[in-house]
Amino acid sequence: MARINRVLDYIDSNLDQNLSLETLAGIAHFSPYHFHRIFKAMTGETLNRYIQRIRIEKAKGMLAVNLSTPVTAIALDCGFSSSAAFARAFKDAFDMSASEWRKICKTNSKNGQMNDNTGKASKGASMYFDLDTHQITWRITMNNSEVDVQVKNLKAITVAYVRHVGPYKGNSELFGRLIGQLMQWAAPRGILEQPDMKLMAVYHDDPDITAEENHRLSICCTVAEDTEVSGEIGTMEIPGGKCAVGHFELNSDEYEEAWKSIYGGWLPDSGYQPDDRPPFELYLNDPKTHPEGKCIVDICVPVKPL
Repeated sequence: MARINRVLDYIDSNLDQNLSLETLAGIAHFSPYHFHRIFKAMTGETLNRYIQRIRIEKAKGMLAVNLSTPVTAIALDCGFSSSAAFARAFKDAFDMSASEWRKICKTNSKNGQMNDNTGKASKGASMYFDLDTHQITWRITMNNSEVDVQVKNLKAITVAYVRHVGPYKGNSELFGRLIGQLMQWAAPRGILEQPDMKLMAVYHDDPDITAEENHRLSICCTVAEDTEVSGEIGTMEIPGGKCAVGHFELNSDEYEEAWKSIYGGWLPDSGYQPDDRPPFELYLNDPKTHPEGKCIVDICVPVKPL
């Protein structure tokens, strides 16, 4: 599975390129004939169908947040050969035109709404400016508690990961199993002993666009760039750049509200919009050591100026 995951990561990072069977088979170190069959067996989709789905879902998300970017430019950025090919694919996938979807997004934006996942978890954010550090901090309210959000420039990092495809919302047992699997691999290699090691969960798909059975979750830990992996463990780079970082102390049933507070309480009036890099959670403690059993976590949402 590690070789297939390597291909999936390559596709994500190169949607605007010619993703030929030969190129992707070479990345997986399979012959094209065997790779095509193995890919379908492992993912449940043919290679062409998978690439088409990822491209069209990526385009739909970009249309929602890049409201001033021409539709044709987004289509080309996502690897479609022409605006006509993109229009057909979009209509087939979502039963509406890209222009109709863009109109819905603009209407929602004018009404102060984001995606369906924003909810009403928090009230508007207050903003504070530190004259010494020149750092802006927004303060939002979630469940009667105040949460700080800052926009930070994060560096790119290399991570080892174990990946799950399918539903994961609210499944703490699944998260525990994936973390255990990754830790079982990392511990004998001394990775857990590194003082700067970080544990995180990366979410690759927009839950309002991608069907739940195709949701991709990667549980990750930071590693050196030259770390060797095999089997179910893969490596990838989490791109650097600006991220809105919300600092939370959460019970296991409060994660959804926390994400809503970032997207619904902070983002609309922040002067930022989501970027197309994957968001992630950065875990900062072992909940078993917290006096209230809470997880201290940074929710990191890649952003760019409006």
